[in-house]
Amino acid sequence: MSHLIVHGGTPLTGRIVPSANKNAVLPILCATLLTRAPVRLRGLPEITDVRKILDFYRQIGSKVDIDYSTGVLDVDHGQALFDPMRHTLPMEMRSSIMLVPPLLARFGVARIEDDVQGCTLGVREIDPHVEVMERFGALVTRGENALLVRSPGRLQSNHHWLDYASVTTTENFVLCATLAQGTSTLTNAASEPHVQELCDFLHRLGAKIEGRGTSKITVTGVDTLGGGEFSFAEDFHEIVTFLALGAVTGGDVRVKNSAPGQFPLIDRTFAKMGVVVHHEDGWSRTEIPDGLKVREPFTRNILQKVEAAPWPYLPVDLLPIFVALGVKANGSMMFWNKVYDGAMGWTTELSKFGAHVFQSDPHRLVTFGGKPLHAAEVESPYIIRVAIALLMIAASVPGRSMIRNATPIRRAHPRFVENLCSLGAKIEWVEGD
Repeated sequence: MSHLIVHGGTPLTGRIVPSANKNAVLPILCATLLTRAPVRLRGLPEITDVRKILDFYRQIGSKVDIDYSTGVLDVDHGQALFDPMRHTLPMEMRSSIMLVPPLLARFGVARIEDDVQGCTLGVREIDPHVEVMERFGALVTRGENALLVRSPGRLQSNHHWLDYASVTTTENFVLCATLAQGTSTLTNAASEPHVQELCDFLHRLGAKIEGRGTSKITVTGVDTLGGGEFSFAEDFHEIVTFLALGAVTGGDVRVKNSAPGQFPLIDRTFAKMGVVVHHEDGWSRTEIPDGLKVREPFTRNILQKVEAAPWPYLPVDLLPIFVALGVKANGSMMFWNKVYDGAMGWTTELSKFGAHVFQSDPHRLVTFGGKPLHAAEVESPYIIRVAIALLMIAASVPGRSMIRNATPIRRAHPRFVENLCSLGAKIEWVEGD
């Protein structure tokens, strides 16, 4: 395991250029398998999940040329061959399931291992994905420790209505529909920026997709896709993370942001804790004119609250970041995770810093912020933004803290520690049990 040693209490100051969004990078990497033509991707981050997918592509005979120093990937799947008995999808990453539609389209067969999983956010079923594949004509059978998925021919179009606006299920529907016979529609589709980025990439290769960014997507299948180049946008998760790190440490961090139009609700969430966000000339920064303080609601006898759910709600992945701010801000605030049932248990670790947090049920907790905090050794669950939230608290209080099992940060943020050090943080990775 990898741990982070943090010597906190230093205000962070400087400029950061964020990396690409992991949640856009991984589905787009999977989508490259839909075409036999060469594809060039720019801005590819050096993260563990990317390495796993590229290793899988090499195993099936794809040509992979990656330069992590420039972030440029050239990939050509023209000679790829997949054998479900010999080739295994990357383990311990949820995005492996998005390789299934391209494998069905190219080779008529795929295999889903039981160990396809990601962050420990509670029960994350694969039934919606299986249902999507079956609706396109795939046959799904259970084998030993895996599901075998076969397509007797070209996937067939269908009209589907999701019971929940799942990001990955929406992306799998689009990946299936792109080369399917006929026109497919998906109602109650997810509309997150990374879903839109996947649609933009597929459109660049020749896919016919309408409804990008809405709750209804229509895809008219094409016979083949071409090649091309695509550049990733900055990760809004990372933008928010560095803005919050600047705020929680009392510093001045400016973050490159080419899409401030995605931030109105995020900005208002910051404002609930006294943080003002400014977007100027392609950069974003925060200021705290009156200190970190929970804004009292006009309605009497209720708590100020932050609700996180599928886009265009506040993104649920960002909730831990705001919980950390809530711990520091004077006043009480309720945080409501409307998606995952196992994502709040980590907050007991905050008490080791001296924080006062009460979890009222699996989805909601209350922070009683502004309490005196101190350095501590804490244990992070395998959740990316939780490890960062614990790091935020550690960076904001004087003394030496340790974030044990901070490894998941490396799944999403390349050069994270190097970026923090460039802002004045005193932090380092250490290896241990």
